[in-house]
Amino acid sequence: MRANNARADTNVIADIVSDVVSFVAEWTASPKRVASVAPSSKALGELITCEIDSGSAPVIELGPGTGVFTRCLIERGIPEQDLTLIELGPEFARRLARRFPAAQVVQGDARRIGRMTLFDEDRHAGAVVSGLPLLSMPPRHIMEILSGCFRQLRPDGVFYQFTYGPGCPVPRAVLERLGLRATRIGRAWLNIPPAGVYRIVAD
Repeated sequence: MRANNARADTNVIADIVSDVVSFVAEWTASPKRVASVAPSSKALGELITCEIDSGSAPVIELGPGTGVFTRCLIERGIPEQDLTLIELGPEFARRLARRFPAAQVVQGDARRIGRMTLFDEDRHAGAVVSGLPLLSMPPRHIMEILSGCFRQLRPDGVFYQFTYGPGCPVPRAVLERLGLRATRIGRAWLNIPPAGVYRIVAD
């Protein structure tokens, strides 16, 4: 039993080290796309998924990176097969496919989400969890992503976004143009750097 626990601990540590190394490499290659030098913390993952439960399935995750939020979603009761992970980085996408083989992993640009066929015609997502670096994007790209996501969401669906900035990363003009309302639900002080989480819904 102790040997099994030791092997499990070793595997967890190896995964963490691998994730950090991979994240730094991706950030070095494309800092605007990755936007952070280290993976998000479990504390941020727990905050951004705190309002999600099994009734939210299926769930879309944008920019899942190494899968920190993905694990939290599964812990919240979302079946792995009810997760759609949209990741632009090919290395991250391959890693996600290995770690979450039952999930639908889409290697592509989140700006195209409104034109993607992710579910059966009569099925829509209950939530979108976004790890995208919106602060580094022009407003027109943010509008494309949000309008596309709300086409994939149910009428009561929710878009969750985290940010390192002091306010909502979606410009007010974009929210007003799309008829959306943003509310901050909390701040993860233990994340590096600290990050706020916003709930965005149809107004």
